[in-house]
Amino acid sequence: MENASEIIGRLHNPSIYGIFIVGLIVVVGFYFGRLAKKLRLPAIIGYMIFGILLGPSILNLVTSDTQSHLSFITEVALGFVALAIGLELDIAQLKRHGKAIILIILSESFGAFLIVFAALYLLTKDVVLSLMFASVAPASAPAGTVAVIQEYKARGPLTNALYAVVGFDDGLGIIIFGFAFAIARSLLLKQAGVHAAGTFAILLKPFLEILMSFGLSIAFWALFTLLSRKLRTSGEVLVLVFGFVMLVTGLCEALGISLILTNMMIGILIVNTHSKRLIQHIQDELPNLMQIIFILFFTLAGTNLHIGALPSLGLIGLTYILSRSIGLMGGAWFGATIGKASQKIRKYLGLGILSQAGVAIGLSLIVKQQFAGVGKILGYVGGNPFTEGDRIGTALLTTITATCVVFEIIGPILTKIALTKAGEIGEVEQKVNVDSS
Repeated sequence: MENASEIIGRLHNPSIYGIFIVGLIVVVGFYFGRLAKKLRLPAIIGYMIFGILLGPSILNLVTSDTQSHLSFITEVALGFVALAIGLELDIAQLKRHGKAIILIILSESFGAFLIVFAALYLLTKDVVLSLMFASVAPASAPAGTVAVIQEYKARGPLTNALYAVVGFDDGLGIIIFGFAFAIARSLLLKQAGVHAAGTFAILLKPFLEILMSFGLSIAFWALFTLLSRKLRTSGEVLVLVFGFVMLVTGLCEALGISLILTNMMIGILIVNTHSKRLIQHIQDELPNLMQIIFILFFTLAGTNLHIGALPSLGLIGLTYILSRSIGLMGGAWFGATIGKASQKIRKYLGLGILSQAGVAIGLSLIVKQQFAGVGKILGYVGGNPFTEGDRIGTALLTTITATCVVFEIIGPILTKIALTKAGEIGEVEQKVNVDSS
């Protein structure tokens, strides 16, 4: 029989340790979620708190190396979240408030961009810094909103509107970021007396990315249609859906295009073109899989929430949190009002779209990498030039990492409040109260 030291030694193998951590996350994370429910909070808050405990901030059981090994779980989870959003976007239902949805998406995205830019420019008088913070402000975290909706089995006009907004604003966010990034880079180069070459190509990139996402989604939808014709049981359909999400997500990562947009479009095409029987099969099986996915996704997200980053928020971080919240909620209200959406949507939709996480941090990381060495030289660090681009990239990534901790915690709570006030989870709340009494 092997001794304890040999067993512990094997746990240092990244693959074995990764399997162990996944099991730990699913089992213990599940009970953290139940504890959060008893406190009348969304289960995902419990998952994230457990993740924070596991992560570098406290116990460091999930190190940066482990996070890297398990990063594919996050991508796959986002793929399933995007597919779930798409499957809820029935065109016939959307037509009832189609114009309002478009106006809401435009208003909340540009509202966040403009308010954040104005607030940070008034604070810093730095155009490029303000532009970059504004460019990541529209980026949302659809997983948080979808998880709360599915946990409480919410149904109604606000729920339908939330699915559409958190799904489609990803595409608009990519375009806004692409334009702002190109303009900011040109300004940095101009300040340094360098001609900004390739600006048009940078401006074109987000449009090409969205076109590629649409093209890939149509191709995989056609293949799914062909392969699903002879499927008879819910289990068979789930196998095909699981495989397709994995394939599409992997291809999107390889091609550098939005896995959220692509998987969401496949879901939209399926729900609007396939038989009710097939769609029912998917809707019967997917929620069971989604619970495990949400436990893994949000616990791993929690391991990436560095509590130690909160002190670095400062005045810029607080201004960003306040101005982004005002821009999103005010923009959603404005779009819903001029689009003549229902009173529920006008009053409460803005509360459900505040979550922000991985996409915003990813965009900030792009800025840090692409702005490195760009612009005027401010000094030297270790013999290497530290430029204006380095300063902006570092400030953006540090601050957005800290603000995401705040948005990821308050976002799901506010989503639950919005759905409760709109009367779309009242029955489930009643059932939970009866069961727990």
